[in-house]
Amino acid sequence: MSGHSHAKTIKHQKEITDQKRGNLFSKLARMISVSAKEKGGNPETNYALRVAIEKAREINMPQDNIERAIKRGAGELGGGAQLEEIIFEAYGPGGIAIIIEGITDNKNRTLGEIKQILSQNNGKLAGEGSVKWMFERKGCIALRITNQYEYTNREKLEMTVIEAGAEDIYWHNDILDIYTKIEELEKVKRNLEERGIKIESSSDWVAKEKVEVDEGVKETCQKLFKALDENEAVQEIYSNLKV
Repeated sequence: MSGHSHAKTIKHQKEITDQKRGNLFSKLARMISVSAKEKGGNPETNYALRVAIEKAREINMPQDNIERAIKRGAGELGGGAQLEEIIFEAYGPGGIAIIIEGITDNKNRTLGEIKQILSQNNGKLAGEGSVKWMFERKGCIALRITNQYEYTNREKLEMTVIEAGAEDIYWHNDILDIYTKIEELEKVKRNLEERGIKIESSSDWVAKEKVEVDEGVKETCQKLFKALDENEAVQEIYSNLKV
């Protein structure tokens, strides 16, 4: 892999205030519903659904909310707007390339909101295909070694992730990124979890080359990512920013 930082753009820490908790509940409910719609409402056989449920429980989302989201996705609840997955391409401060993935019940409304967030933060929406070519679909799993109490030895951790199916690995500070074929991503994640390794994050859009910008531009990028992340429809943000 050429260059590197986080495969998923910027993972900024979320301080969970009541307002942000409500926003996270909404995002995860959508993720649960879409996962249930695609591969059924049984988390034992639907890995994506199981992961979404685990994330919901980590932030203490009420079980009733989780069950309602599953039923909505599985078509057991009538009424309500239909959810659809969306993807936008954009340019940010310093000309960085951005891919924004989301789930919405109103694509036109969300498009308007994303356009406004971008324009307020020195960014702009790009045409379809104008940004994607700078990325490739590749599984990337991030592990923070400080969280792996049984794997403080780097060589031992590297051997373990290779045994779990990693194609390539890259260290930056205390984070280990594991690259996989996109179709092997979920399998490798399961293999790591079975070995007791906690996953920091995972993604499937990886920038072919990273762009280096000065600290002022990087700070502006962070503000843009934060504003996008606060939008209820936005699920994931990827960029080619080098951190």
